[in-house]
Amino acid sequence: MDDSKKLSRDLRDIKQMMERSSRFISLSGLSGISAGICALIGVFFARDAIEKNRSAVSDLGKSFSDTDTILHGDFFNSTLIRIAALTFLGALASAFLFTYRRSQRTNTPIWGYTAKRLLINVAIPIVAGGIFLLALINNKVFGFVAPGCLIFYGLGILNASNYTLSETRYLAYGEILLGVINLFFPVQGLYFWAAGFGVLHILYGIFMWWKYERN
Repeated sequence: MDDSKKLSRDLRDIKQMMERSSRFISLSGLSGISAGICALIGVFFARDAIEKNRSAVSDLGKSFSDTDTILHGDFFNSTLIRIAALTFLGALASAFLFTYRRSQRTNTPIWGYTAKRLLINVAIPIVAGGIFLLALINNKVFGFVAPGCLIFYGLGILNASNYTLSETRYLAYGEILLGVINLFFPVQGLYFWAAGFGVLHILYGIFMWWKYERN
């Protein structure tokens, strides 16, 4: 019986060593929760900015039923871009903080070959998508910006899921699905953003924390 327990323990240790060498396992569930909270705060301020711009357009005697006109005015003033940049930086900083803390607890390096592979694989779809979305904005096609963000972000996560915990692919599926649905309801893009970048991240973070970090 003792030999059987020892063998089981050795096999478990070998499996953990192999996972640490091939997958980036320092991602923290708290990172997902904090990123989701940052996204919801960003959506709150973005909605306020859009409402203010809608009022300004209306005061000028223009039709505020034209969503593209409203959004173009706000993009022109860079309000939404500033909010998006601050939201991204806040989410990135908090995610790094919690990931760094977990890497210290699990005694795994936060930067190495596996982390580089993960970063490259998540960056390729997101960078390509970012260029595509900038082209949409430049051509004043604003209705597909929100679904495009969700779809390309989901593809980035899916692409990187081979180098981290496998559960991340379910987050990717959710982001892509919301983006595809949003394509048919472009006026509601801000609410889909809140659902994808906010609610989904929080739910994913809670699940990951409960499964891997609770103890």
